[in-house]
Amino acid sequence: MRSLHPPPPERSAELRRRFTEEARSERPDLATLCLLIGAAADGTLDEAGIDAAQIELDALAGRLPYRPGTPRAWASALRELLGERCGFHGTPGDYQRLESSLLHEVLRRRRGLPILLSVVWLEVARRAGAPVYGVGLPGHFVVGLGETGTTADARPAAAKPDTRDDVTPERQVLVDPFDGGRVLTGDDTELLVAGATGAPLDPSMLAPADPLDVVLRILNNVRAWAEARPERSDVSLWALDLSLLLPSRPAKLRYERARLLVRRGDFLDGADELEAYAEVVAAVDEPAADRIRGEARAARALLN
Repeated sequence: MRSLHPPPPERSAELRRRFTEEARSERPDLATLCLLIGAAADGTLDEAGIDAAQIELDALAGRLPYRPGTPRAWASALRELLGERCGFHGTPGDYQRLESSLLHEVLRRRRGLPILLSVVWLEVARRAGAPVYGVGLPGHFVVGLGETGTTADARPAAAKPDTRDDVTPERQVLVDPFDGGRVLTGDDTELLVAGATGAPLDPSMLAPADPLDVVLRILNNVRAWAEARPERSDVSLWALDLSLLLPSRPAKLRYERARLLVRRGDFLDGADELEAYAEVVAAVDEPAADRIRGEARAARALLN
């Protein structure tokens, strides 16, 4: 397992600038944003490496049959290429590796978390002209092919059992890249949701995921990895910094960043950020703002 460390400050600043520019563009490019995350995590990923990753995605798309046709045909072609011939899949052990959240490493290892493997499926399929989109099920990201939106009973239309008498064209197929691109039945999808939430599948869960929501979810995974490893608070910090550059993100991330600075021993900057966040909170919850100001005072006291 490689030990990954962020690049020098000047390179990090340039990556943040480009990340901001891409995230705020009219049509943010998911692969580019994921590779910029990778470069922020891995100081060895240079411009040539970023270009090589994009070229590999192009090359994989070029190996697909020309416009297979139905959503199920696309799903079969992607599973055969990516899951079977190239060996992209995931295992429980991949949740313990930072590389599993970095696109360039997923392309190299052919292993990763569900959401990063889904990014590979999305980017390869999109380049090949497939009607593809991400589906952010609770606790497990998958890929949709065909029509976007939901069905009346919240089950993918193409995932229902086929019958010889049913000649209705398949409208939607969900596939699980973590399982090598297996096509999910309606029952499979319901079980994934029930396993993550204990609740039934809601139609809204099948809505296409916005690329920036995908990016934020990836950064949340990076932060979860780092929070379980206090010695890697540097990873938490750059992941929070990138999250805060997204045009829409939870306001509480500012609070989390301030507390992280304090934990890292940067008491003055942490206290300043706590006070700035308290002013935002005060408009809606003065008691909460007072508690945050108390945290700022406690952080400053640690300077003595």
